[in-house]
This record gives sequence, structure tokens and C-alpha cells, in this order.
Amino acid sequence: MSNIKVKEKPVAKLKNMTREEMWKFVVDNAIFFILLGLLLIIIALEPSFVSMKNLSNILSQSSTRIIFALGVGTIIVTKGTDLSLGRQVGLAAVISASLLQSADYAYKMYPDLPALPIFLPIILVMLVTATISLVNGFVVAKFKVDPFIATLGMMIIVYGLTSIYFDRPPFGAQPIGGLDKGFMKFAQGSIDFGPLSIPYLVIYASIAVAIMWVLWNKTKFGKNIFAIGGNQEAAIVSGVNVFKYILITYTLAGLLYGLGGSLEAARIGSATNNTGNMYELDAIAACIVGGLSFSGGIGSISGIVAGVLIFQVIAYGLSFIGVNPYIQFIIKGLIIITAVAIDNRKHIKKK
Repeated sequence: MSNIKVKEKPVAKLKNMTREEMWKFVVDNAIFFILLGLLLIIIALEPSFVSMKNLSNILSQSSTRIIFALGVGTIIVTKGTDLSLGRQVGLAAVISASLLQSADYAYKMYPDLPALPIFLPIILVMLVTATISLVNGFVVAKFKVDPFIATLGMMIIVYGLTSIYFDRPPFGAQPIGGLDKGFMKFAQGSIDFGPLSIPYLVIYASIAVAIMWVLWNKTKFGKNIFAIGGNQEAAIVSGVNVFKYILITYTLAGLLYGLGGSLEAARIGSATNNTGNMYELDAIAACIVGGLSFSGGIGSISGIVAGVLIFQVIAYGLSFIGVNPYIQFIIKGLIIITAVAIDNRKHIKKK
């Protein structure tokens, strides 16, 4: 009987903490307290923020970002990163929008192109972004180039490619609009249950989350990417093919960027070469807020989803109460710095 351990309830655990332990708990979770404080301020200033309509809008806007974050989050687990995410999203949005314009739209990029099945351009775009990310992974795994530098270079290259594709005669650098109604409904539609409206995007994001959860938690792939992120040398000694798994990780992320970028074009209703600009920072910040570590080998799918939702609630809430967009950038930057500082502090203490 003496060997039986009674699990302490969270509330009781908090009550039994010493002052030092309580301070450590507050510091380690400071980002959540800051975000909670921001949310409470938003609600206090504008109580109407808490509504079903706003909930639906937040879920809709979060859905594509969850898909992006799942991709870059998988890379972060291997101790990598991907700064080309946003530009790849822009490329995916521009290509898919140009191939899925209405047949009767006067400014169609390809006037003679017949109406295509929605899935065909989306799959094509996913293959394009998967190939770009595969190159990222190859450069990182084969030549040992720091992921930050490799993907920074790719970010610039992809922006150039997107701009060449986008800014072309006869219409020049005009937003690609007039999207096919079926394509728009594919992203903007919803299923209504009385006052509750569930956007289709939420369903797509949920499917992506379920697939990635299985990959992370129930497959050899998931086990190995955590091993690589935790200690790459130990993973190699254990027989893990690091080169192969890094290639798979980046390629998988590219597939998600392509899917999310196509959905983002349909959600917005148009695309330009600046679509997706700085999305990589939002996705990486959401991952860190959600508990992933830049040190690699730590994280969960639920943490990624929670990080994106928290970040989106704050961003949407700040806009809702009319905070100057420039100030929103400052707040977002402070949140990112705080989250990374806390992550580094935990890593240093662990070492």
C-alpha cells in the first residue's frame, strides 16, 4: 500500500507550492498570463467582443494559420525553422487564384483556360510548394546550412518567382480577382446549426490536425523527428536516417503551405504577390506560444492549435477595439520576444 502514489490535484498542487516555486510557475507561464490579461482588457473595453459571430470569424481566420503552423511546427520539432513559409503561401495563392478565375471575368489571367476542377490547381500548387520545401530540406540536411539562412534565401527567391508570375502583361501587377464561385464557396462556405456557424475552413483544418496528430503520435515518423530534434547525434547512433526524415519533414510542410495558400486565396477572394507576407512569423510565434521549443524535440499538436487560437483571438480583439495597426505590430513583436525569451530560459536551465 505504501508504494501507491496518489496523484495530486492541480489546485492542491498550486496551494502547496513554495514562494520560489510559485514565482517559477509564473515566470515559466508568463506569456499565457500576458495574453490572458490582454484578452480581459479587450473584453472589458468592448464586451460585445464575446459573440458567436466573432467566434466564427476567429475560427475561420485561424483555420488556414493552423495548417501553416502544423507545417512549420513539424520542422521546429527537428530543431529547424522555415522563413520561406509566408512567401510560399503567396506563391500558392497567386497560382491557384490565376487558375481558378471565373470563365466570364474580364481580367482573366489566362483567357483561353477552360474551367478546371477545384482540386486540380490545388494539387498542382501543393506539388510546387512541396518541391520548394524539398529543396530547403535538402540544403539543410545535405550541406548542413543553418535552416534560418537556407530558408531566408529561399524566401527571397520565392518572392522573386511569385512577382515574375504575378506582374505580367497585359494587366501588370493587379490583384488576381474574379475567382470562381465554387472555389470561393469551397473556403467561405459554412454549416449552420442554429446560431452556431461552422466554416468549411474549420473542417479542413480539423482534418489536417487529425492527420498530423496521428503522424506525430502514432507513427515511426513522429518518433524519429522528436529523436532528431532532441539529440541528432544520438538519433544517428540509434540508426535513424536523419537525412531522409528532414527531407520528409520539409516536404510535408510544403504540402501544407500549398493547401493553406490555396484556401487563403479563396478565403480572401483574391491574391497578390504580397499575400502571405510575414505569415511565417505568426506561425512560428504561435508554435512557440503553444509550447514548441526552438531547441527541438518538444511540442504537441494541441499546443500548436492552442497557440494559433490564442494569437488570433488577441489579434482579432485588438482590431475589434480599434487599436492602431502599427501598435498591433509592436504588441505582436513583444509577444514573440517574450515567448522566445521564456523558451530560451527553460532551455538554459535544462542544460
